[in-house]
Amino acid sequence: MLDVDFVRSRFPAFQEPSLQGQAFFENAGGSYTCQHVIDRLTRFYHQRKVQPYAPYAASQLGGQEMDEARQRLAALLGGATDELSFGPSTTQNTYVLAQAFRQMMSPGEAIIVTNQDHEANSGPWRRLAEDGIEIREWKVDPATGRLNPEDLETLLDESVRLVCFPHCSNVIAEINPVQEITALAHAAGAFTCVDGVSYAPHGFPDVGALGADIYLFSAYKTFGPHQGIMTIRRSLGMTLPNQAHYFNADSLYKRFTPAGPDHAQVAACAGMVDYVEDLAGHHGVDPSKVHDLMRDHESALLQPLLDYVKGRNDLRLLGPEEAAGRAPTVAVCANRPGIELATELANHGIMAGGGDFYAVRVLEALGIKPEHGVLRLSFTHYTNQDEIEQLIKALDQVL
Repeated sequence: MLDVDFVRSRFPAFQEPSLQGQAFFENAGGSYTCQHVIDRLTRFYHQRKVQPYAPYAASQLGGQEMDEARQRLAALLGGATDELSFGPSTTQNTYVLAQAFRQMMSPGEAIIVTNQDHEANSGPWRRLAEDGIEIREWKVDPATGRLNPEDLETLLDESVRLVCFPHCSNVIAEINPVQEITALAHAAGAFTCVDGVSYAPHGFPDVGALGADIYLFSAYKTFGPHQGIMTIRRSLGMTLPNQAHYFNADSLYKRFTPAGPDHAQVAACAGMVDYVEDLAGHHGVDPSKVHDLMRDHESALLQPLLDYVKGRNDLRLLGPEEAAGRAPTVAVCANRPGIELATELANHGIMAGGGDFYAVRVLEALGIKPEHGVLRLSFTHYTNQDEIEQLIKALDQVL
């Protein structure tokens, strides 16, 4: 079992006086940062905030730390070092990718997108219709919000070059079968682009095992700095047109990051791996098993919250009713706008969010007006039982 007290000792936010008594339930918008990342960021700014890769010591150390972050994160995710790159955000990374596909594809070829996605993995691809690329929408079940793989099969043919979908939605939260979906796409000759932003905070995935050609997530939601992280298979990455400086065309990890890297934040990302290894050492398991420790702890806390929501006739739960098949991101629709409920919960020490969360298309598909929105209650493995009880008590009071 996860030692949640040990976990919380690694996050300074839990020792911060101004946050005492506040239960954090907006982790899907951005997580607390672990001490390991903060230490690396502080050291970089104190000792190595110079242009990296020059011949003097401070510069060499800075460059080595940036390389270390890429190497160790790639290994954690089950990929090759040069297949991992950093960018300003996942949204920006996706826009750059879309420009590369725009150049590679021809009018009449197709891309499949979903209406379950956060707009970051939908909007950039839909804009390619302006150049004659056919955009096909894989629609959710309007009753459940679920993406059914059999519906994807009817959209696939030899003209489809790319299938874009989320590992899990930031409001539906059901974990989609990435391996199955990728196998269907590959059988039709298409690549896959998976938005892992809402999944990765709940256990870093083995991207190599999932089989996705492109996998994206955000470090600031996985206990790190504000960076977008992308893995792309070498064969695809070297086929797509270079989007960076022409002289970087032979470097895979630079091809899709035209903006200069944030040296300090890239280096600090190694702290996320420090944290995973710290957890593994404390629990006596291999780092690959930390994923399961996180998921098991979250599921045990999630089910009572789901049962509570299901037991109320004034709340509509989005997504599955069982914890095993979803992330601990619980979006509910009530007879009041989500932001109003979030505002009232703040008076009871609950930090949560309300709105559409850039998931406008799926809310509309479910018959929810985006301006009404939902209340979103999202947590991660550092949440404890007392905070779940505090949340349920607060919900009783505001509802």
